[in-house]
Amino acid sequence: MKRDLPVTVLQSHSETRRVVFVSLRILLVICFLFGQALLQAAAQAPPDDNKPKDEAPKEEPKKEDVKGEESPAKTDDVKPKTKLVDDVRKDSAAKPFKPGSTLHIDVDVALVNVTVTDPYNRLVTGLDPDNFRVFEDNVEQEVVSFSSEDVPISIGVIFDFSGSMSNKIGKAREAALQFFKTANPQDEFFLVSFNERAELTSAFTNSVEDLQSRLMLTAPKGRTALLDAIYLGLSEMRGAHNAKRALLILSDGGDNHSRYNENDIKRLVREADTQIYAIGIFDPLGSRNRTPEELKGPSLLSEITEMTGGRVFAVERMEDLPDIATKIGMELRNQYVLGYRPSNKAHDARWRKIKIKLRAPRGLPPLTVYAKTGYYAPSH
Repeated sequence: MKRDLPVTVLQSHSETRRVVFVSLRILLVICFLFGQALLQAAAQAPPDDNKPKDEAPKEEPKKEDVKGEESPAKTDDVKPKTKLVDDVRKDSAAKPFKPGSTLHIDVDVALVNVTVTDPYNRLVTGLDPDNFRVFEDNVEQEVVSFSSEDVPISIGVIFDFSGSMSNKIGKAREAALQFFKTANPQDEFFLVSFNERAELTSAFTNSVEDLQSRLMLTAPKGRTALLDAIYLGLSEMRGAHNAKRALLILSDGGDNHSRYNENDIKRLVREADTQIYAIGIFDPLGSRNRTPEELKGPSLLSEITEMTGGRVFAVERMEDLPDIATKIGMELRNQYVLGYRPSNKAHDARWRKIKIKLRAPRGLPPLTVYAKTGYYAPSH
């Protein structure tokens, strides 16, 4: 019994050590796994350095920055404004902006539609802002916005149904229909027809088919009240929904039955931010039956259209009418829009002259610029 006892005791101690050893290993494994879990949780948690960034929008003096932008001292500081716009865009909800709508900002911006052509009267596209210089009352201005995108247009067609158009009415109708084919879905049109009196034949509509049918229903007769028709067209344009606006006149020129005179219309044309184009269907100079009003027709249309940055396309061959109408439609779609903040801040309601000059890229022939000649400053 005494010899077996030490063996039993040794076995008991050996088993005890084995149990303790296994338990320690299990405990170490558990500790290791627990430590790994803690490290992983710490890695996923945001560090303290990021907390101030999350709270930064609350601490930044945004309101003070916006007010500062309105102060006169910062109106010409372009870079800080650009940065401010970026900050606001990131931290605030976006507001939808419809193409063609007017964007109101804290300072006045003058917008000028510009057409550029080459010596062959072809449109020149692809120019950059650096190619343009803008002068107001002979003082160069800084161009702050530039665009050459096609935007929706509000267009009024002024159609001559006087008796002198009797032998031209077919091609004139065809030209108007061809012009409508250049329209975009967002464009809107109205139609003013005139002979001895001007009449709104169709108010603003997106239906080109409706305008076409109305053109077919009117027969030419009577005298010519061209100036009254232009007045009615510019008055109707006040209800336009698009920022870009234009009138297209189809007439053989001259006026012999209007209540308004040339000075009245020229004043109204200067005040209205509307480009005016005209297709002048003029008779040859050698015609025997041309009245003094008809002889003056080409110069009258030229003066009115050039003030607005538009122009007259004189037609001698009736078969050219549809192509010219298409060309005017394409010109309206491929204009540059220059924006500048006038250096003259006075709200004196006075006429400001505008002059656009080109820095043409090398290798191009002499180019011609068409733009409005000026505008009236706001009165308050």
